[in-house]
Amino acid sequence: MKSKGIVSAFFTAALLVFPLSSLLAYEGGAVSDGGTITGVVKFKGAAPAPKKLEVTKDKEVCAKSAKNDPGLVVSGGNLVNAVVSITDIKKGKKMEPQKATMDQNGCEYKPHVLAMTAGSSVDIINPDGILHNVHSYSKANSSFNMAQPKFKKTINVKIDKPEVISLKCDVHGWMSGWLFVGENPYFGVTDNSGSFKLTDVPAGTYNVEVWHETLGKVSQKVTVKAKEEAKVTFAMEKK
Repeated sequence: MKSKGIVSAFFTAALLVFPLSSLLAYEGGAVSDGGTITGVVKFKGAAPAPKKLEVTKDKEVCAKSAKNDPGLVVSGGNLVNAVVSITDIKKGKKMEPQKATMDQNGCEYKPHVLAMTAGSSVDIINPDGILHNVHSYSKANSSFNMAQPKFKKTINVKIDKPEVISLKCDVHGWMSGWLFVGENPYFGVTDNSGSFKLTDVPAGTYNVEVWHETLGKVSQKVTVKAKEEAKVTFAMEKK
């Protein structure tokens, strides 16, 4: 009984020094004989007609091209801008901080969904020659709310913790974007055909999850074999 108490005390002390999240942290390194997960994310039901956005400010810059709501984009029956990720992988390819770019050209966030690993930095650029105000809404990371006048071409922010962060412009209310910050390097944003690809996945069975800003989340188990391709299809619908 005494030895059990010592072990328990040691584990408790370890948690005080190293939080559980760090004890279970992702381990990155070389992957040999890795497999691939590919597929598409489908939209169930009739594709909605594109919803036009009204440009109400700085029209000489922002209204040069028509704008549609980027919150739900369906192409050929498939979903664009959905994030596919492996949520339960603990060991795999090396995870390195990235330097990503979020553009605001034409008063739109481009890309609409920007994915990166935790610890990465983002250059938010303003080529429009007008005032923008970048406002983030987050829980795990500190939110930021920064004016970006025309002479301030770039703002750099570092995102330390995994989460999904909403971006808004307080000057132009129709502008919206997202930062997906992954806790491991296995994620991808569906392209204009609704397709995705995750590479160098160690053999095993994993929980693969799809996140979409308006449709929520769906997931399924996917088994990956060494040097083979696992094909998977997801379907999401309005609730």
